[in-house]
Amino acid sequence: MKYEVQSEIGPLEKVLLHRPGKELEQLTPRYLPEMLFEDIPWLNKIQEEHDAFAAELRAHGAEVVYYRELLEEVCRQSVVRNELTEEVVSECRIGDRGLKKDLVAFLEELDALQFADVMIEGLRKEALHPADGTRLAHYVKDAHPFYINPLTNLYFARDPGAVIGTGLSINAMKAPARMRETRLLSVIYRYHPSFNPSELPLWYHYSDLDTIEGGDILVLSGDTVAVGCSQRTSTEGIERLAQRLFAGGYARVLVIQIPFRREYMHLDTVFTMVDYDAFSVFPEIRRKVSVFELSPGSAQDVRVKPVDSLEEALKRSLHLSSIRLIESGGDDDLTAAREQWNDSTNTLALAPGKVMTYDRNTASNETLRKNGIEVVEIEGSELVRGRGGPRCMSMPLLRQVF
Repeated sequence: MKYEVQSEIGPLEKVLLHRPGKELEQLTPRYLPEMLFEDIPWLNKIQEEHDAFAAELRAHGAEVVYYRELLEEVCRQSVVRNELTEEVVSECRIGDRGLKKDLVAFLEELDALQFADVMIEGLRKEALHPADGTRLAHYVKDAHPFYINPLTNLYFARDPGAVIGTGLSINAMKAPARMRETRLLSVIYRYHPSFNPSELPLWYHYSDLDTIEGGDILVLSGDTVAVGCSQRTSTEGIERLAQRLFAGGYARVLVIQIPFRREYMHLDTVFTMVDYDAFSVFPEIRRKVSVFELSPGSAQDVRVKPVDSLEEALKRSLHLSSIRLIESGGDDDLTAAREQWNDSTNTLALAPGKVMTYDRNTASNETLRKNGIEVVEIEGSELVRGRGGPRCMSMPLLRQVF
């Protein structure tokens, strides 16, 4: 299979999604901050909305593949299950050898689908040790309820990985609640027959440790990548990625520093590419970003050059005489702030000048249309509760090169 993304706007041909599942039913108010949520989605409705999202992608020519199906297929291999068991049990930080042995034995008894489900949905303590009088954790109800935490954020498939050109970045996640996501992507990449590591080399690996997440990575062209320096992506991670991109032939990396705040989170929550010369942008960001251009330096170093403005950096990088920054919110600051919280600028390009957005962001969608952008709307009343939009929920695997 071919995997290639040379721009944010090339017609979308293949995309990786995760359909929200029972992992979301593990959310309780007590654990919302730890699991990176502000609210608890309604599972039936969020699945309905996600299915409609996937159907729209198919209707516009994209093949949709799912995390759970790929993971189940690779988990039929004992080497994969052994590797994941070792890593996940180690992450559980269990000192009791007997308990660790019980956990390993439990996982070994599962079939491939059950094992994949546990890797995503987590494992509650009571499932491993029922009320048999052998473990205190079953009886102390206020204790942490999981041996293996659920991956409640996995439906934001953009963050664990990114195809950049003809290579793959398997990212190092900032929050402990999301670290296992990249381990799952790594085994899929290495063991699933639809991937060929020799033809899809790695730009980055989660073992690099310096944090970088897919929501901060925007592929602007065949020689330029923009990376957000954000609450989730570190300067060290950006430099490490840039060094490898330069070794692979890229000319520059634009670093766009945004405020390190929850409501901004990633670059794509405030800034996305919607056409050859056009970008959707949260207006407040235009006054707050700092932009730097990284270029190849001597040996393994990079050269860092501050840039006067985002507009100038984009024009030079895309070799355009002008670019358009389309501000969300319809010229009203309060509307822009409210709709940005609901991911108005987190657009997913289906093709040049055609993007997918949430229908609830009426002012921002109308502004895009007035600027000649075709808008495909999806419902997102439950999907948005995790603070992410159509771009956050999708990992493009193949876009047409134009």
